[in-house]
Amino acid sequence: MPLTPAEQQFTQERAERLQSYAADAGFQQLSRQWLQKSMADKYVYNFDWLGRPIIQYPQDMWAVQELIWRVRPELVIETGIAHGGSLVLSASMLAMLDMCDAIEAGTMLDPRQSRRKVLGLDIDIRAHNRAAIETHPMASRIQMIQGSSIAPEVVQQVRDIAQGYARVLVFLDSMHTHEHVLAELDAYAPLVTPGSYCVVFDTFVDDMPPGFFTDRPWDVGNNPKTAVRQWLPAHPEFEVDHHMQQRLQVTVAPEGFLQRRPV
Repeated sequence: MPLTPAEQQFTQERAERLQSYAADAGFQQLSRQWLQKSMADKYVYNFDWLGRPIIQYPQDMWAVQELIWRVRPELVIETGIAHGGSLVLSASMLAMLDMCDAIEAGTMLDPRQSRRKVLGLDIDIRAHNRAAIETHPMASRIQMIQGSSIAPEVVQQVRDIAQGYARVLVFLDSMHTHEHVLAELDAYAPLVTPGSYCVVFDTFVDDMPPGFFTDRPWDVGNNPKTAVRQWLPAHPEFEVDHHMQQRLQVTVAPEGFLQRRPV
């Protein structure tokens, strides 16, 4: 449906506001400072989604739901499972898409017959987390694979599963070293369908003070953002969605919202 004049004005005002954020160095600096302080205080560990811990900022959770609603994927691929909250977030959004499709079509909804699902990968799915995910109400929409996300046999298994899906969305959020993320991009970005996204989380590491993550192998110069910056020039089919980070301001994925250009 075409936008009403009021909706057009609202959209234009939003675009102008976001453009002003892009030029507001003070706002951006405050956002980075808050991110650094909140990360030092482990703020990101404070949240649940439908009863499962989710290690994400509320802003990034909002971005995930918005992308899923916009793309309307049949398959969401996620590297990194932890407690399973992000899998449940994606699965719950897929359930909502199915419900809306059923309402629009005037049909009955049977979630067991839904084609939409979330595929989660992790090198170590701990038993208590697996049990909680497998008994969650969203479990029928979730499939998990244990193994390194860049192991050839895991990559092949994911590629086999992804065949035939019309719309695929990818979230990369496992090991955050440069070489690992670069390998994940090579493995999974090609599965992203035109118009959809490959979101690379924790690119913010490159914006933190050197040595900020004292107990992790990633650091300034060795992190997801450096991987994205190396990978992107050779893949013009993808571009950074700068509007997303302008809107969020506080996000762990600056320059990490990669959209595959529509055909």
